[in-house]
Parts: sequence; C-alpha cells; structure tokens
Amino acid sequence: MSLRHAVLGMLADQPGSGYDLLKRFQTAMSNVWSATQSQLYGELGKLEKADLITVTAEGPRGRKEYAITDTGLAELRAWLLAEPAGPPRSEALLRVYFLGSVEPEQARAYLEGLGEGALRRAEHLAEIEATVDWDDGDQSVYGRLALEFGKRYSEMQREWSAWAAKQIKTP
Repeated sequence: MSLRHAVLGMLADQPGSGYDLLKRFQTAMSNVWSATQSQLYGELGKLEKADLITVTAEGPRGRKEYAITDTGLAELRAWLLAEPAGPPRSEALLRVYFLGSVEPEQARAYLEGLGEGALRRAEHLAEIEATVDWDDGDQSVYGRLALEFGKRYSEMQREWSAWAAKQIKTP
C-alpha cells in the first residue's frame, strides 16, 4: 500500500483539502496508515501533476480543495482489486528474528515491549471507536472493518508477545 492510494481512496469518498485529509489520517485512518503533513502535501502535488486529482476550489491562505479524477478513480480501483505485491513486511518481526544477538533479558524486554505497544494501540483504537461519528456510509462500514482488524491484531500481538517472552530461556 502506498500513501498515493490512501489519498486517492479518501478523495474517492469525498473531496477535501490537505488539512481535511491530514485530520482523517490522524483520526479514523490512524489504525491503517499514517502520514505526516509534509508527506501528504508532497503526495497531493504529485497526484495533481499526474492528473489523478484536481483542484476544485481555492480559498484563503492558499487552501485548496481536491477531488479525484476519473483517471485517479480508475487507478484506485485497479489497485484495490490487484493481488498484493508480496507478503507483508514487519520490522518488529525482523528484529525478533535476530534477537539471538542480544542478551536473553534484552530479548525478553523487547518482546514484552511489543505486548505493551499492542495494549496501547488497542486503547487508542477504543478511543477512535468511541469518538468517530459512525454512519451507514462506505467509509464508516469499511472503516469499522479495518478498526476491528486492528483491535483483533493488537490482542493477538499482545498474547503472542507474552507467550514469546516466556520462550526465552536464561542460560
């Protein structure tokens, strides 16, 4: 997945300014994909240059509202239905793979930290769930599906981390 497709997906749902999109990344999308302000505005420029989005209105202080073009919608749909490029990558699991290079106590602490991070993520998702104004629109329906995945994934990671930490034997 890329920032490009996340922006196209949000604009396919409804037009918005860079500020509007950034707020969506920080709230409802935070479980799925993140973006900084500089990344987002840079991507908006690239998408506009590629004719995948267009400026539909300009306001004070250079505010621009964007909408997806037919070409952008076609790219989004093609990406949505394509097979993923490969297995998902996980920096955390790559680190786990090489934990034999540190002391057992450090390895155990890292694994326990993953569990604590999963607990914090689950708490954050519960906050999102409670604060988002859900409706029957596509963003709400599919957003709740993504949110539920995040909740279940966080719980699985928390349980796995506790189990994995117990597997580390002290010499």
